[in-house]
Amino acid sequence: MYVNRMLLTAALVVVALVVQVAVLARLQLPGAVPDLLLLVVLGLALVYGHTAGALVGFFAGLLADIAPPADHAVGRYALVLCLIGYAAGLTKPEGGAHRSATVPMLVVASAAICSTLLYAGVGALVGDTAARQVGLTGLLITATVYDLLLAPFTVPLIMALARRGEKDPIGAARQRH
Repeated sequence: MYVNRMLLTAALVVVALVVQVAVLARLQLPGAVPDLLLLVVLGLALVYGHTAGALVGFFAGLLADIAPPADHAVGRYALVLCLIGYAAGLTKPEGGAHRSATVPMLVVASAAICSTLLYAGVGALVGDTAARQVGLTGLLITATVYDLLLAPFTVPLIMALARRGEKDPIGAARQRH
């Protein structure tokens, strides 16, 4: 069961990173770039919980940190996505699934804001002043709007794929015996 989860997670993260770097970053939208990788981490954290959310966030962020157009210190985005994945995973209900789309959309909005603030904050600690030059307010607004517009098309699909992987009949039969 865990092998299926890891393979699905790796595939989703790699596809999201490729689409983000090859397509979304080249759209030249005003302000921030839509963060598909963040949405994948959120979708997986909402299904798998806080520990898996932190791990997925860390490794997804590390991949983004070493992806070719990266112009920042390695580990910066890994830290941000690790914290965001952990916090999003804390919203997973004990019963397993969210009953409405309200909580996931609130998680997406708060994660878009927090990830932008954390990224800028960590950048300020290491001497990167790019967020101040561009304008943090504009980045916050555009990142939140873009992620909220992209979320209804991605987060439910990612959550459904993750839940489908959780219902592994072979793994369930092995656990009963």
